[in-house]
Amino acid sequence: MATKHPAVEGAIKEFIEGQQMFFVGSAPLDAKGHVNISPKGLDTFRILGPRTVAYLDLTGSGIETVAHVKENGRIVLMFCAFQGPPKILRLYGHGRVVRPSEAEFARLENHFPALAGIRSIIVVELTDIIDSCGFGVPLFKYKGQREQHTAWASKIGPEAVKIYQHDKNQRSLDGLPGLSA
Repeated sequence: MATKHPAVEGAIKEFIEGQQMFFVGSAPLDAKGHVNISPKGLDTFRILGPRTVAYLDLTGSGIETVAHVKENGRIVLMFCAFQGPPKILRLYGHGRVVRPSEAEFARLENHFPALAGIRSIIVVELTDIIDSCGFGVPLFKYKGQREQHTAWASKIGPEAVKIYQHDKNQRSLDGLPGLSA
């Protein structure tokens, strides 16, 4: 049975901090648009307060989450226990995109590791914190984080990353605005 929690604290906070990956879900307002689910790792998630969380949005070939959050703010973050006792935790909320050009970015980036290829920070003000059993989630053995993303971004350098973002991240699959030119 699902349980609603008032804040990210105690056992909920410990559960989140023990996970090596999480998933981000978002959708456009248009019912014909693409619902997006993205896996995340690389130590990119932070708890900023009892009802505020954030994660590093790294450069990728798509811009769905950013476009959806800019359009309507709706976002859900899901954590699954792939080891230990079964549990699924969903953090529902209203997100906003903080770009490196914004003053707030400098304050927020201090919470995260310095990774190459950062596109933005997504900050989420939580509306609901709900966990459930997770009995259907399989057990997996964690072997480590993949290093390809940071190696790629480091190799091509910051200017080439900006060019990549300009070329690949202007519009979502549904034509919603992504990154500003």
